[in-house]
Amino acid sequence: MQQPHDSPWFLSDSSDGGPTRDQRTPEVDPAFPDPAPRNFGFTPQHRFPEPQPQDGSQPRAFPSPFSQEGGNDGERSVEKGLHFPFHKPKPQEAPPPKYDQPPPSGFRIPLATNAQFPSNQAGSPPSVDADGTTPVFVGSAILEDSVHPCKIVPSLRPPCRVAYGGTELEHHGRYDLLPITQEMEWVPTKEGKIPSGRRPVEGGYESNGGKLFHALARIDNVNVPGKAGEHLGGANVPFGGYEQIVREYKILCWR
Repeated sequence: MQQPHDSPWFLSDSSDGGPTRDQRTPEVDPAFPDPAPRNFGFTPQHRFPEPQPQDGSQPRAFPSPFSQEGGNDGERSVEKGLHFPFHKPKPQEAPPPKYDQPPPSGFRIPLATNAQFPSNQAGSPPSVDADGTTPVFVGSAILEDSVHPCKIVPSLRPPCRVAYGGTELEHHGRYDLLPITQEMEWVPTKEGKIPSGRRPVEGGYESNGGKLFHALARIDNVNVPGKAGEHLGGANVPFGGYEQIVREYKILCWR
């Protein structure tokens, strides 16, 4: 059956008014090869041999143009993709490592002045207020140039109170709630000393970089959360509208 591309090419000849046969092959743009090549007189024995698998597997769609005799170091087959340059696949990123132990400051819940208190995540309160029933929690107030351990009373507005500048400062803005877990415990100490062999839970820092820790001091038979530090020489707690200084207290440490 004659293919459309095998038809003779005719050009008009003005000499006799009729078409003449042009035996030239039409030019083909090398960027776009002829999709149906002509039959240039090849007989069946001139066909290219089909590639045969070397390992008993199914033959490839195309032989690799980059294969080397006796090895496959330079091989880039169709299955592997013809990429220039050849890049190895990017390894899958490993998941972040798990904590062997909590961070020095523990896992905290960020809150703000008008945020709803997360009672279901707060855990057991370390103390109660003077009425004997109102729960009191511990946390850290985020100040302009420092972070100070504080007490958190959800029933108050604002709930976050800090011993700062001689007063019981009502803190507005960002603060963090620290749920007390079984990995922590209150350890007795005094005069700013860190209990021997213990690691305190970090609660914040002064503007000059001095570390602050969570303290629990007893005033008028009430356990009041506050802050402690070696440079303070004791515990400073917000109570009765003032910053109370206590020499003997408990400090929150990791077990």
